[in-house]
Amino acid sequence: MLTRLSLRIRIFLFFAALAAGAIVALTVGLSLGYRRLGSPETLDAFVQGGVVAAFVILGLVAWVWYLFDINVAKPIDILAGALRARAHADVTGEMDAAIARYLGDLAPAATATAHSLAETRNALAEAVARETTRLTDEKARLEALLSDVTVGVLLCSGDHLLAFYNGQAVDLIGAGTAAPGLARRLFDYLRAGPILLAHERLIATGDADAASDLLCTTVSGARVMSARMRLMAAEGGAVPGYVLTLRDVTADMAAQTRREALLAEVGDRVPRPAANLSTMIGVIPEGDAAPGRLDAALREEVSLLTQAVTELSRRHDESRDDGWPISMTRDSDLLEGLKARIEAQGLGAETRGASLLLRCNGFEIIALMAGLAEEMAGVGLARQFSLRVEEDGTGGLIRLCWSGAALPMNQLSKWLEAPLEPGLSDVPRKSVLAMHATEIWPETLPDGARCLCLPIPQARRVVRRPAPIARAVVYDFDLLSKARNDKVHDARLSDLTYVVFDTETTGLLPAQGDEIVQIAAVRIVNGRRVEGEVFDTLVNPRRPIPMSSTEVHGITEAMVQDAPFVEDVAARFHRFAEGAVLIAHNAPFDMEFLRRLEPKLGLRFDNPVLDTVLLSAVVYGQHEVHSLDALTHRVGTTLPEEARHTAICDPVALADAFLKMMPMLAGRGLTSFGDVLGEVRRHGRLLKDLN
Repeated sequence: MLTRLSLRIRIFLFFAALAAGAIVALTVGLSLGYRRLGSPETLDAFVQGGVVAAFVILGLVAWVWYLFDINVAKPIDILAGALRARAHADVTGEMDAAIARYLGDLAPAATATAHSLAETRNALAEAVARETTRLTDEKARLEALLSDVTVGVLLCSGDHLLAFYNGQAVDLIGAGTAAPGLARRLFDYLRAGPILLAHERLIATGDADAASDLLCTTVSGARVMSARMRLMAAEGGAVPGYVLTLRDVTADMAAQTRREALLAEVGDRVPRPAANLSTMIGVIPEGDAAPGRLDAALREEVSLLTQAVTELSRRHDESRDDGWPISMTRDSDLLEGLKARIEAQGLGAETRGASLLLRCNGFEIIALMAGLAEEMAGVGLARQFSLRVEEDGTGGLIRLCWSGAALPMNQLSKWLEAPLEPGLSDVPRKSVLAMHATEIWPETLPDGARCLCLPIPQARRVVRRPAPIARAVVYDFDLLSKARNDKVHDARLSDLTYVVFDTETTGLLPAQGDEIVQIAAVRIVNGRRVEGEVFDTLVNPRRPIPMSSTEVHGITEAMVQDAPFVEDVAARFHRFAEGAVLIAHNAPFDMEFLRRLEPKLGLRFDNPVLDTVLLSAVVYGQHEVHSLDALTHRVGTTLPEEARHTAICDPVALADAFLKMMPMLAGRGLTSFGDVLGEVRRHGRLLKDLN
C-alpha cells in the first residue's frame, strides 16, 4: 500500500514516525526514571520536562522534515516529472538543475542523461528519416491520387467502422448529417441493409478477388448511390474489412425514369394516329381525291400526329440535359484552342470572348469549327476569321465570322456530312450538333459580315472563383485490426476515441445566466489528432457580451449576431462527440454549460470525462501549477499568445499536450482508462471528477 503513496507523503510519514518514536522513547525513559526515583512530589517536574522535551522534539523533527521536503523530496518529484517528460513525451527543453542543487550529483547526472537521450533520439530519427523518405513520398503520391479520384472511397473494418475516406466521400455521405469521422460507424451515414447483405455474400463466396455491386442510400434517403464492395485480407480469423466505392446515381436514375416514361408515351401516342392514317388512306382509291369528311378526318389525324411528334421531339431534346456528362468550359479556353487550330492551317484568326462558361465538349466544338474554316478556305471563301462568343439568353452563341461571299446552306449541309477528324474517325461533323442538342446556320450581320452561328444551350457568366474544395483523404489503417473493448473502464487509453473541447462564454457564472459564445473541439483517434475533424462555431447567446469577457476571448456581439443558437450547436456537438471520451481543462466549468441544456435537448452528455488539470497533477504532482499555459510549457507544446483563449486554439494545444502525457501515464503503469480514473480521484481536492 505504501508504494502507491507519493514520495513526499512517504517521507512525511517517515518523519512523523520518527517524531512519534522519539516521544515514546522520551516518555518511557521519564517513566522509568520517575519510578526509580520514587519521589511522588517530583511527578509534576517529570511531566513538565516531558512536555517541553516532546514539543522540542516535534519542532525539531518538523523543521528537519520541512527542509528535507523542500530541498530533497520536492526536487526529486520535479526532477522525476521532467525526466518522464523527456523519456516518454519527447520534450527537448533544458532542465532546471538549480531545483536539485542540494542533491549532489543527481541533477547533473539527470541532465547528462537527458542530453544523451536527446542525442540518441536525434541520431535515430535521422536514420529513420533517411530510410523512410521513399515511403513518405509514395504515401504522398497515393494520398494525392486518392484525393482526386472521381468517386467516393471508403475503407471500413469488419465491424463497419470507418478507417479511410476521401473528400468525395464527404460530399456524398456527409450532406445533411454530421461529417464522417474515423472510427465512426458507416451506418450513421448509409442504410445498413444492402451493405450487410453484400458483406455477408462476399464472405460466403470465399473468393478474395470477388466484388459485389449494390445500390445503397443515405440514411435520409436523399441520395441513391451505386456502390462496389471488395473484401480485404483479414488476419487471425477476424471478420474481413472492405473497400466501398460510391457514385451518386440519383440524377441518373431520375433521368432514366423520365426517358422511360417518354418512350412509353411515344408508344402510346404515335401508333394510334399512324394506324388511323394508314386505314383512311387504304380506303381511298389510288389517284382519287379524298371525300370531304374523310379529308377532314385525315387532316385532323395528321395534325394530331404532327403535334405529338413535335412535343415528343422537344421533350427528347430537353432530356438530353439530364445527367449530361459534359463539363463547363471557359470561352477563353475554347477560343484559344480554336485559334491555334485555325492558325496551324495557315489561316488567320482573332478572338473576342464574353467571360462565359459553356457546357460543351471543347474538343468536339474546336474540331467542328476548325474543320468548317478549313473547308471555307479550300473553296476560296475566306482566309481570315473572327471568332466570337456572345451571351444568348440562358446559353451562349459561337460565331465564326469572315468578310466575303455568303456560304450556301446546301454547301454547309454537305460539309456537315464529312468526318469530324478525317483519317482518324468516321464520325460525321453533324453528330457534334446532335450531341449538343443544337444546330448551325450561316447568317449575315447588320455590318455586312458573314458568319456561322452555333448556339450552346447551357452557359453562365464567369463569377469569382469559389473557395477550393477540401479533397484531403483521412485514414488510419490500424483501426482495421485493432481489438476493441466495449467497457471504457477496461479499455486501453490508446484504444479510445477522444474529443478535446473548449468553450468561450459571456462570463463565469452559468447559474446566473451566462451562456456559451463559442465552442470548438478536435478528435483524437487511435492515438493521433485527426487534422480534418474539427468542430468550431460561434453561438448567439441571446444576451449581451460584457466587455470584460470580450477582452479575454475577443468575441463581440456583432460577431455572434447571425450565429446559431446554443440548442442547435449543442445538439450538433453531441453528435460530434458521440462514443468518445470528453477531455477539457477544468472540465466541470465547461460541462456545467452543456449539462444545463440537457432538459431542452432531450439528450444527455453522459460521455466519460478526463480533466487535464487532474492528469497534470497525476504526472507532475499537486505542488505544481496546473494552468493550461504551465502544462503546455512543461510538455513543450507551443501556444501562441495571440491565439490564447480562442476556442479552437486551446483544444488543439490541449490535445497535443494530452498525447504527450499518454506515454508518461503508461510509464507509471497507468495504461487503461480505469487505472487513470482511480489515480485522478486521489487528487479530488483540486477538482471534482465528473465520471
